[in-house]
Amino acid sequence: MYKQGKYPIVSKKTLAKGIFDIEIYCPHIAKAAKAGQFAQVQAEGFFLRRPISICDINKDKGTIRLVFEVRGHGTDKISELNKGDLVDIIAPLGNGFKVLEKGKKAVCIGGGIGTPPMVGIAKEYGENATVISGFRNAAAVILQEDFKAMGCDVQLCTDDGSAGRKGFVTDALLDVLKSEKPDIVYACGPMIMLKNITKICEENGIYCQVSLEQRMACGVGACLVCVCRTVKDGQEFNSHVCKDGPVFDSEEVVFDE
Repeated sequence: MYKQGKYPIVSKKTLAKGIFDIEIYCPHIAKAAKAGQFAQVQAEGFFLRRPISICDINKDKGTIRLVFEVRGHGTDKISELNKGDLVDIIAPLGNGFKVLEKGKKAVCIGGGIGTPPMVGIAKEYGENATVISGFRNAAAVILQEDFKAMGCDVQLCTDDGSAGRKGFVTDALLDVLKSEKPDIVYACGPMIMLKNITKICEENGIYCQVSLEQRMACGVGACLVCVCRTVKDGQEFNSHVCKDGPVFDSEEVVFDE
């Protein structure tokens, strides 16, 4: 069950231009949160909250991390908050990733600002996780040290080759599959990336979960802002990304042609 309250920011970092990392002390939320869920964050002076993925959870410290990119006036206002300030959040919201039993192998794929949700799920697998991250260029790269600290196999891709390998995350995934077939693939990023990853996983018989990034308003399924099309048992439905997702089995998502 989600909770709403004002909680103190215990640390704040700038990870790249326009990308911020805040750690919030909220023990009740941290205790309930799962990798893949999100928070609705109040931006002072704005009616609608901003949805931000939960990057990481520390249940012992009672904290969650939110990593977000400034994309408009609301997130810009949130970025002005500093250590010691109170932030008004509703969390944890939505459905998180399914975690397989110990010893299973996972590939976690993040594209751009879809990378932060991969931190929490990669931590569940540690050395049994391969993390593939894709960014426009070296200046946009974030969170690679977090993945390395967990013992993950870390593979970095950039569009222009200024860091890691030049190319797309799908190229790196295909290379991974040449040597080993994972038990599950997790992905978050642009829809075209998710569509291509879903296709690769279907062709190779690999279970895949995708986290959708959608504009949201209420965050609890009461409005229709974040509707997406899904299919179950051959029937198509309109689903709410906030309530029914943001994590879906990839085979359920209807990707636009």
